Amino acid sequence: MYSLTVRDRMMIAHSLPGEVFGPAQQLHGATFVVEATFRRRELDPDGLVVDIGAAATALAGVLARLTYRNLDEVEELHGRVTTTEFLCGWIADRLAEAVPTGALGVHAGGLDSLHVLLRESDVAWGSFERPL
Repeated sequence: MYSLTVRDRMMIAHSLPGEVFGPAQQLHGATFVVEATFRRRELDPDGLVVDIGAAATALAGVLARLTYRNLDEVEELHGRVTTTEFLCGWIADRLAEAVPTGALGVHAGGLDSLHVLLRESDVAWGSFERPL
């Protein structure tokens, strides 16, 4: 399986309701390093997994919807607990929506899967993988 990864960052604020989250129940900030890895069994006719520029632009566009925002106030996320794991899936789903639109290139329909990893720090991260 071939893969291509692009990386970006996002800074958010949020609170995590529930005793299980301890002090993170209070409003706090987080800076995530976000990696999106695109995978396919065979390279496209141009010898690519996906256009790296298009992948970077798509990731930046998805993250722009959350960056410098208080996630507790983002209507689209209302009622969701915005854990690292949840955010991985949310970002992956938004990137997957870009495939049929051509935003990731004309051959992106041949992608097999997408993996999103959010690093909260150098010692803690979460990820989500979805088929395409």
